[in-house]
Amino acid sequence: MNKSYFELTVSPKKNLEVFSDFLLEITQNALEEKEGSLIIRSSEPLDDILWATEQLAAKLQIETHTTLEKKRNEDWISKYKNSIQPIEVGSFYIRPEWEEAKETVTNIIINPALAFGSGHHETTYSCLKAIDQYITSNLTLLDVGCGSGILAIAAEKKGAIVDICDTDNVAVESAKENFILNHATLNKSWTGSANSTENVYDVVIANIIADVIIMIHKDLKATVKSGGILILSGIIDKYFNKVVEKFNNFDKIETIQKDEWYTLVLRKV
Repeated sequence: MNKSYFELTVSPKKNLEVFSDFLLEITQNALEEKEGSLIIRSSEPLDDILWATEQLAAKLQIETHTTLEKKRNEDWISKYKNSIQPIEVGSFYIRPEWEEAKETVTNIIINPALAFGSGHHETTYSCLKAIDQYITSNLTLLDVGCGSGILAIAAEKKGAIVDICDTDNVAVESAKENFILNHATLNKSWTGSANSTENVYDVVIANIIADVIIMIHKDLKATVKSGGILILSGIIDKYFNKVVEKFNNFDKIETIQKDEWYTLVLRKV
């Protein structure tokens, strides 16, 4: 074991999920989210990651505090594991595989160090609530921007027939591995977005940032059956009205708010 390691802490004033997605794309190291900050630890120097993060913050004009420290080594992998707590959302119990299963609820195993979503973020939490309420057996469902696959797995556990896609192939492969880990059945998967399929679905979920939702709104609309449900999330409060405007020909069933994040549940007229 090395005598020291490097620890990078990134604390943006807003849009934490954007920085989380970015860091997961450019590093293979574990990413810990703690009290509004993102922490990466590595035995290798993290100067390049620090530089790239500062460039992103400058481009987005988001005030971001970063620190890079060289620390004395300890078993921080075990420490990291101990910092990850399971979370219960409705009938779902999201846990890493080193935690014990919980009876009477639906267990979903997601290992946060290896994935793109563990249920703790406000948008994922709200989507899980919507899935628990609106998904029933034999509905066809597409998860656009599947990340870790947590939402698609939850829908499959409710009985849905699930397809997934993501523009990041690493995310697709991660999701497929998590389906296997959870003994869940995946129907179809592809690297790409909603415009890569000609199928229409009873339910479409897009837990992605608001700008992307707005950009692909026509594709999302086209993949939903008449009378079907569209669940949109990753919407920060200042973009809420812009997203609603793009889907004004859908009926609004429910709006779920958690802190400054919104999730929309819509029905295609």
